Amino acid sequence: MVNKSIKNEPLEVHDEAWWASLLADEYKQPQLQVPQHIPITVQAEKEKNGERPAERANIDWGQAQTLYTQDKMVELPVSGYNRGGLLVGREGLQGFVPISHLLKINCTLEEEERFPILESYVGKLITVKVIECDPERGRVVFSERAALAAPGRRNQLFDDLQLGAEVCGFVTNITDFGVFIDLGGVEGLIHVSELSWGRVRHPADMVQVGDKLYVIVLQIDKERSRIALSLKRLNANPWETAEQRYKPGQIVEAVVTSIVPFGAFARVEDGLDGLIHISELTLPGHSKGIIQRLAEGQALKVRVLNVDASRQRMGLSLKLNEMESSQSMR
Repeated sequence: MVNKSIKNEPLEVHDEAWWASLLADEYKQPQLQVPQHIPITVQAEKEKNGERPAERANIDWGQAQTLYTQDKMVELPVSGYNRGGLLVGREGLQGFVPISHLLKINCTLEEEERFPILESYVGKLITVKVIECDPERGRVVFSERAALAAPGRRNQLFDDLQLGAEVCGFVTNITDFGVFIDLGGVEGLIHVSELSWGRVRHPADMVQVGDKLYVIVLQIDKERSRIALSLKRLNANPWETAEQRYKPGQIVEAVVTSIVPFGAFARVEDGLDGLIHISELTLPGHSKGIIQRLAEGQALKVRVLNVDASRQRMGLSLKLNEMESSQSMR
């Protein structure tokens, strides 16, 4: 692990509200699904009625805290599931395994593809580790992925990690809000906003499960086993010099990255995406515009309209001159 300063950007401190909104989909527990052949437990009935974890479970918090502090594995039966993950537990120890922490499921699967896999867990024992123990919220969160690492490995990694360090890991899961990276016993998260200086339509467009990535450590929360990572900060922020390098009226090469109802986004360089508003897509002789002729990955010549580095925005146009406009679409 090499200590490394983050280029051109200070470390951000992500507070609890940031994490709460970020992980909302992962940890929310909508109505529990229990297959008909599995007896519905008291806990499952209460879960269906929308009761909070603290109200539905008699948890031995001393046991849960010991498992968490010592980073020990434990085998627990699966009693049910919902779209967010599994309900696991036995007398005195109950909690939730988010879908991103299950070994058999890739979060890029469609929901209808996840349910048969989730159901296959029910009634079986799985080996997990406690990754969050929160008596105040009545919540114990487990991870099947974390149990792949030897007992105590999490504590060692948290002791070794340093803010601003460059570390290496492997992509274990991809969600709408970011990418999970296994750092060798602890998973960190690259939020979608930290994947690229440019516009990212979906994290799956950037990486694939199994990819090896070098990332920068942004935040370490040992108490909650949370590590915030960044991929984009391995490189300088191109927006810092964009206004010096791109001027209104300048003709540049660009590649269409996405098409939206109000126009199209095009990349002029890594990390710099500009918007070609629909009003700038109409060419001479094409009264209805040409947005139907555009395709993602298409190379174009565009004219720079404006650059606002502070807001990371660039306006582009296909309106060059009549001859150049025709050539740009060939």
